[in-house]
Amino acid sequence: MFVFANFLAAVAEMINIILSLYMFIIFGRVIISWVSADPYNPIVRFLISATEPVLYPIRRRLPVMGGIDFAPFLLLLAVFFIKRVIVQSLLQLAARL
Repeated sequence: MFVFANFLAAVAEMINIILSLYMFIIFGRVIISWVSADPYNPIVRFLISATEPVLYPIRRRLPVMGGIDFAPFLLLLAVFFIKRVIVQSLLQLAARL
């Protein structure tokens, strides 16, 4: 049974690392939106392609608020929530096994 507990703990840590990296990608996207970054830069293209599929549905549901984009903020809140609920639940489940 300890093997399954270790597997759950490893999965929880992998999810935690992936979500943490995605948070940095979101922060990078926010920073490039503040400056006039070259849209042909590979890093800028990666940041846009990694975040736009998730940000677009959020933007579509939000009302226009004077040119301020709250979609990245809401996405960061969702990532924090997922990290707190799913990762912590998996770690607690692994600890109890």
